[in-house]
Amino acid sequence: METQPTSNPFLIPVSIIIAGALIGGSVLYSNLGGRAAPQLSAVNAGKAVDNAALLKQAQNDPRALGNPNAPVTFVEFGDFQCPFCGRFFQESERKIVEQYVKTGKVRFVYRDFAFLGAESVAAAEASRCAQDQNAFWQYHDYLFTHQRGENQGAFSKDRLKEFAAALKLDSMKFNACLDEGTHRDAVQKDLDLGRSLGVDGTPSSFVNDKFFNGALPFDQFKAAIDTALAK
Repeated sequence: METQPTSNPFLIPVSIIIAGALIGGSVLYSNLGGRAAPQLSAVNAGKAVDNAALLKQAQNDPRALGNPNAPVTFVEFGDFQCPFCGRFFQESERKIVEQYVKTGKVRFVYRDFAFLGAESVAAAEASRCAQDQNAFWQYHDYLFTHQRGENQGAFSKDRLKEFAAALKLDSMKFNACLDEGTHRDAVQKDLDLGRSLGVDGTPSSFVNDKFFNGALPFDQFKAAIDTALAK
């Protein structure tokens, strides 16, 4: 006599919980075993971190927006290829800039955490070459609006040079900067700095001394910023 396969009564509820977490939770890219993989953000988001040196550097960082003396400093460690950094840029960063940076309450700083491959490093270097021409933020925005997968040619050196031309930068200076690897060491230093602060994926953010993993909804960043401002 044939027996019917028995179903696990816990299988469906667990799968629903996991699916809900992936849909509702924030996600970051972390490097596990040398391979980029999406991970849920840390449960203890908002933990205090000793990053006094980072905050001090942010006051004079050329890759910063807003008042150098703003009461709150927001630092993002990102990778230009990371799709969740792209989500953060579209859904949270723009609102933070509009509501807090432009009103002088927050200084927003970008730091490279280029760990998803060769094109991540090239894009980070290219953004610094643009910075040499006072165009970091224009280039930053252009990169995040032109993501097309990882290490598939979207951020090849030729494409990065095309982006600079589209933004009307001095192509001769930009191309030489990129080809010569002028900012390679600086990109690596940002990566090392992030790791020293506990960053292991992107996007990772600091609201003053509070550490947050993942592309959190804007309302969560807003609450953290408002709390910091209240202090």
